[in-house]
Amino acid sequence: MIFEALEVGIYGANCYIAGSEETHEAAIIDPGAEFNKIDKKINALGLTPKIVILTHCHGDHIGAVEEFIDKYGTKVYIHTEDAEALNNGSMNFSKSMFGKGISIKADVELEDGDMITLGELKFEIIHTPGHTRGGICIKVGNIMMTGDTLFSNSIGRTDFPGGSFEEIIKSIKDKIFKYEDDTVIYPGHMSPSTIKKEKQYNPFVN
Repeated sequence: MIFEALEVGIYGANCYIAGSEETHEAAIIDPGAEFNKIDKKINALGLTPKIVILTHCHGDHIGAVEEFIDKYGTKVYIHTEDAEALNNGSMNFSKSMFGKGISIKADVELEDGDMITLGELKFEIIHTPGHTRGGICIKVGNIMMTGDTLFSNSIGRTDFPGGSFEEIIKSIKDKIFKYEDDTVIYPGHMSPSTIKKEKQYNPFVN
């Protein structure tokens, strides 16, 4: 797998590029802003974007999606519980964040346990509500992209509409922590960690 992380936008969201070494097709996870920066990195890696997978619907994670659709015709995947908000600039906060609403209709509405195949890569969809109703984590190989569910030594905010502190803790303990301790987590903001480190040191789940 070809894997790269980029921090984009004024909110410091992480965008991830996961590419197949067989087909040179790529999944772009949470292209939140700075399309040209992401696109330049994709081109440098010799990849072609095929799909966009969104961990949730919030504006700081979706800001460059329309440009990927326009240039590459990428298909957009999001959990079914966040599909309505993705298509509504007020509900996804893009209007308040950027002064202009972003409205995107998902091509594929995901469910817990879905698998997305791209070349040799298999992306496992793990529904982890709490930050939003349709928040997901995406596991591919030994990597898990946790969106705004689990951060290094922290968790996502739960005070937005659709958020729940009880649900996010349950998602982390029951859905994320069941995977191998050496799984590397790549969150929606800030630096990577591992499941083992979060089990040991994350103050919200201990």
